[in-house]
Amino acid sequence: MHSQAFDHSALLYQSEREYVDSVVPFVCDGLDREQPVMVGVPENKLVPLRDALGDAVAHVAMADITELGRNPGRILATQLAFVERHPDRHVRIVAELAWTGRSASEYLACMHHEALANIAFADAEVTSLCPYDASGLDESVLADVRLTHPQIWTGGSRTHCPEFAVDAALDQCNQPLATNPAAVTHTVEHPAGLAGARKCGERYGRLLGMSADRVADLLLVATELATNSLDHAGGACRMAFWYEGGYVVCEARDMGHWMDPLAGRRPPVRGGAGPYGLFVVNAIADLLRTYTTSAGTTVQAYLRLDDSSEAAS
Repeated sequence: MHSQAFDHSALLYQSEREYVDSVVPFVCDGLDREQPVMVGVPENKLVPLRDALGDAVAHVAMADITELGRNPGRILATQLAFVERHPDRHVRIVAELAWTGRSASEYLACMHHEALANIAFADAEVTSLCPYDASGLDESVLADVRLTHPQIWTGGSRTHCPEFAVDAALDQCNQPLATNPAAVTHTVEHPAGLAGARKCGERYGRLLGMSADRVADLLLVATELATNSLDHAGGACRMAFWYEGGYVVCEARDMGHWMDPLAGRRPPVRGGAGPYGLFVVNAIADLLRTYTTSAGTTVQAYLRLDDSSEAAS
């Protein structure tokens, strides 16, 4: 007998007690059913969950989502890979993407992930619970939660969400992206022009004081974005680099149109030939924003100017 399709619920909690009392039974029920369980939540939430789970925690894949999901665009690949590692098994996932302190752009990227999860797991045997702190998050964020989740848990009971509308959520996420008039730009018209784009990005990154490792990340991102445009857009790619609030932004604009909403979010297939350029960009960038229409596509990758946590590791 085939299990039900993707079960996608949001948990709107008001306190740590409610959080633990809701998430732990969800995890334990999965373990009792011999279902693989993956939990990705902020580090400060991992501690009470581990304490409450006791010895059972050894059977749960747990991760600090503030690192794993710093760029929400990379979360889906991790979840898909976890599901693929357990073929013919029903899988449970807990993922808390949004936390107080995320930027407006990051919240939008979280919403984008939640909307796409409904597409990526549409026919998968996956039960997913997505906690949201209703006491700390802005009401606009909670409204977006209702657009992307067909079921909502509040006060210990689960109800159908009438606001659920994946297409509306995706439209809301597909917003025009403003460029910076002070940006350093370079147009790539053919593969030989990639060297010029890389040199442009390297000079700009070093001018801002990026570490050698971060400059290397920036150049890889620029190369992959420009190559993706040349391979799929059928025309020139305008690259731009600028500084914004602690990040270097690398932008690619072309005349192509993204037809695959999951581009760059699937894990590489073993032995597959790709393309995986956008997957690489998502893996490196701290945030990825996209806007695509029939008239063209804009992609903006944000990289921290310097990541001291990575430098120290």
